[in-house]
Amino acid sequence: MKSIIITKWVEPYKLLEYIKEFCQYSDYTFDGVTKSIEKKKFLKSLKNNTNTIGLYMKNVNKYYLFTNTNNTNILDKLIEEFKFSESDFEISEDIEERPFNLVDLGKAEASLILQ
Repeated sequence: MKSIIITKWVEPYKLLEYIKEFCQYSDYTFDGVTKSIEKKKFLKSLKNNTNTIGLYMKNVNKYYLFTNTNNTNILDKLIEEFKFSESDFEISEDIEERPFNLVDLGKAEASLILQ
């Protein structure tokens, strides 16, 4: 698994709605008390289900789990739709900490976690 950390500003709901065009989704809503619990459930679901994509966005208290039923290359679609250049995102093998920490610190807009 790998993470795509998006550093270019994007409207969170435009990103969410765009991904929903290609995938079915569910979400894990959290607050300050339940954040770590929901994160563990979210990561477990990602690891246990094939063709899933996770999304975590700045200023949104949810983890989104998408099921990519038609095997669309989401990264290519996002690059095309949002005109991302290579400097607008980072690819990391870390799926546990870096993608979440950078969003929480305001150094990234969103993180995708791909199977």
